[in-house]
Amino acid sequence: MDQLSNLAINTIRILSIDAVQKANAGHPGLPMGAAPMAYVLWQKHLAHNPRNPKWPDRDRFVLSAGHGSMLLYSLLHLTGYDLSLDDIKTFRQWGSRAAGHPESLLAPGVEATTGPLGQGASNAVGMAMAERFLAGRYNKPDHTIVDHFSYALVGDGDMMEGITHEAASLAGHLRLGKLVWLYDDNRVSLDGPTSLAFTEDVGKRFEAYGWQVLRVDNGDTDLEAIDRALVAAKAETERPSFIMVHTTIGYGSPHKAGSSEAHGSPLGAEEVKLTKKNLGWDPDKQFFLPEEALAHFRTAVERGARAEAAWQKRFDAWAAQNPDLASEWHMALQGELPSGWDSSLPTFSPKDELATRQSGGKVLAAIAGKVPWFLGGDADLSCSTLTTLTGQGDFDGKTGLGRNIHFGVREHAMGAIANGLAYHGGVHPFTATFFVFSDYERPAVRMAAISHLPVTFVFTHDSIGVGEDGPTHQPVEQLMSLRLIPNLWVIRPADANEVVEAYRIAMQRGDGPVAVILARQKTPTFDRAKLASAQGVRKGGYVLCDAPAPQAVLIATGSEVAIALGAQEKLLAQGIRARVVSLPCWEIFAAQSPEYQDSVIPRAIEARVSIEAGTTLGWQRWVGDEGVAIGIDHFGASGPGGVLMKEFGFTADAVVRAVTDMVKT
Repeated sequence: MDQLSNLAINTIRILSIDAVQKANAGHPGLPMGAAPMAYVLWQKHLAHNPRNPKWPDRDRFVLSAGHGSMLLYSLLHLTGYDLSLDDIKTFRQWGSRAAGHPESLLAPGVEATTGPLGQGASNAVGMAMAERFLAGRYNKPDHTIVDHFSYALVGDGDMMEGITHEAASLAGHLRLGKLVWLYDDNRVSLDGPTSLAFTEDVGKRFEAYGWQVLRVDNGDTDLEAIDRALVAAKAETERPSFIMVHTTIGYGSPHKAGSSEAHGSPLGAEEVKLTKKNLGWDPDKQFFLPEEALAHFRTAVERGARAEAAWQKRFDAWAAQNPDLASEWHMALQGELPSGWDSSLPTFSPKDELATRQSGGKVLAAIAGKVPWFLGGDADLSCSTLTTLTGQGDFDGKTGLGRNIHFGVREHAMGAIANGLAYHGGVHPFTATFFVFSDYERPAVRMAAISHLPVTFVFTHDSIGVGEDGPTHQPVEQLMSLRLIPNLWVIRPADANEVVEAYRIAMQRGDGPVAVILARQKTPTFDRAKLASAQGVRKGGYVLCDAPAPQAVLIATGSEVAIALGAQEKLLAQGIRARVVSLPCWEIFAAQSPEYQDSVIPRAIEARVSIEAGTTLGWQRWVGDEGVAIGIDHFGASGPGGVLMKEFGFTADAVVRAVTDMVKT
């Protein structure tokens, strides 16, 4: 290792441990051990422009082992991104852009919000898929405008989490040749050596997945071996590459290197001084950046500017020859929608009695026909979720062609990969599975909400109406559970025309995910000539069918709205006037003005009943303390869906009884 490289690597290490020590919280060990591989990658291979972190054809780097965030912050500051030394000095503090784990909305150059292990690695798979898709659509034989790599730095914890098994398996199947994972193989986790719980041959596992596996035996000092491995990874176009770099966690610390003591806690003031002295640093200097090292890192600015300028020249030539594609490219990258994108959305009439999953499939196909960058798939359930994009072909990881992604039975990774597609930009992804399996996808849904990603999560088979498959496949608590996630819009449409509006909302939302919840069983399509327009969905909730001077309000979602309408008729026969409210999206409705909310669900009317085939917890928000929530607070059973709905009290008669009891009192 030459002297300048050694100085630069130690600068990463020392800056990282100083920030952790000042915060008195953090993970110093990974930045110290992984600094050499990160240095080689960022200085010799990573195509990026610190002055334009959003350059479309940049390489993506994801720190999946997000607990080692100071490694990334050090690299960003040193190479010239808009992350100052003062920002780093406030590491992990209130208001800091250098948060405890990397957050994509805070610091420029952070490609993905990471921390929950395995999510970032899976995001990188999605980024590599986005690169292939955009390359397949926009590259021409004489002009290449999409040609970049997706890198992830993963740790032992990532390798243990099941989500990475799923993601790696799919990446190998798709033969994503522009995906590279660097494995910080330090064999230490928080509780001690990984041998306590993790003794498998990781390299053989990845070979079985279909990856190219490369090994660096000395990741502490052998920069040439790291460089050779990266060169070999980039040269392999038929397979993703997995580089196993054996490192020493906490490298340089006299007493904590190689042990779990360097993993999740500051080294301590005395050990920091000893480490600095051991690495040839002045032990009394804090946040010291040698001018020679900083100048060396900042060459990334000029390299990045040159790389982007060369790309811009290619792009301009391509755009001149392909003006329509160029216009499409800009819209896709900006997250816009084509003019008239919704002109082909279907409309449904009362003669159309079909499940909302069926109408949903028709809507998805219409969207795909107008929005070329809309793509997604399901967890081996397309014949049931009905989410295949008709005529759009199957996604091919090598050519990038096709818009139907076959994720296989991999819900955990599916959601995180979709997030990676959205992080990358230029595409609008969706996923689909049975609603009960949203529990498998939930961590990724939560990450999408945190990062404000425009991902559409489709969940079908939404209640005990699933029927014969029994309680293991019948969602009960899932609907309310998703509503607990901040910044997630959960929409459960009542009929086919509400489905159209739900997807319209999902496509137009640019600052967060939308979950569309659909039913397996057939439901009537409401006669909108007699009832309110489905456009009321755009406000989250609306009066579907009113009554003069209503004495009661019936509030429902999904297939249970039809039950509310049936109860309304029966109540009228008894001389009780009831209003029916469809409330498909709580989050949007809650964002409306208090005046609008009260115009839909008047506070003056105490007789309120909610009907929803899910847990009743939370419905007090809309029905009040005196109201009645009809739901299911236990698991379902095996039997025909219609029978279960009746046996568990989802009938018009049950609603009538609840209302009459309140109105009489």
